[in-house]
Amino acid sequence: MARRRKQASLASVAATALIALAAWGFNAWQNGQAPAPAQKTTTTVAAGADQTTYKKLAAMDYANDSDPVIEVGGDASGLDLAKWQGPRIQYGNLDSLNRTTTNVGYLDARTLIKSAGRPGQTFEPTGWHNRYTWVDGRRVNRQNRGHLIAYTLSGNLDSDGNYKQGELGSSDNPKNLASQTEFANQVLMQPFEQQVRDALAKRQRVIYKVTTVFRGSELMPRGYWLRAKAASGLDFNVYVFNVQNEIRYDYATGRSTVDRSVSVPDKDQ
Repeated sequence: MARRRKQASLASVAATALIALAAWGFNAWQNGQAPAPAQKTTTTVAAGADQTTYKKLAAMDYANDSDPVIEVGGDASGLDLAKWQGPRIQYGNLDSLNRTTTNVGYLDARTLIKSAGRPGQTFEPTGWHNRYTWVDGRRVNRQNRGHLIAYTLSGNLDSDGNYKQGELGSSDNPKNLASQTEFANQVLMQPFEQQVRDALAKRQRVIYKVTTVFRGSELMPRGYWLRAKAASGLDFNVYVFNVQNEIRYDYATGRSTVDRSVSVPDKDQ
């Protein structure tokens, strides 16, 4: 009887695993366990045509305790400075679900401004369900209105991205805001935005391309795909997972719950 029960138990486990692997979104099964091989976060994603790479990124699930920022295409942007046409930002149109798409900044020293005194934000991007939460004695913000192209990089450009001296940066533009975790916005993206700011401060021209990556018809992006190129030194191609420690997100709706099994390591500032 013990042997028969053991065989039945093994068959049940195998069937459950097959069902879980066949499902598109199995995050609830994955968290707190070692991920299945197909779901491991890799250190790089091979870059091909934008749409091919986009689909690869959208299909990736964040694995607990892995690096929340990964290189794409060997960290080379693939951008061509000969196509710089600024200063301006080309804001991609919202898609059929009112979600952000891709914004391309053709930036120089004229677009670099400080963030002090920037206008407030009232627009609510898709998947916006922000709540303040106490986690381990800390007051955390579950979501930010995350800019695709940072406010400090968008000075002297009007709401359509055209050069107009004296214009404030892009603060509340629906084409430049998505529901982003506080951690992804204020920690993970900051070093890359700072690299762009540093290049502009040296009076270099920069192409900076940011794409929000959604899976299917979900309303909250799974991550931000960042690419930048300048004449000297600056050249990156990375994907930032839209995650936060001890918070689980339902990307279909943007709603979230406190879940201490979600583990995202801190990044060096």
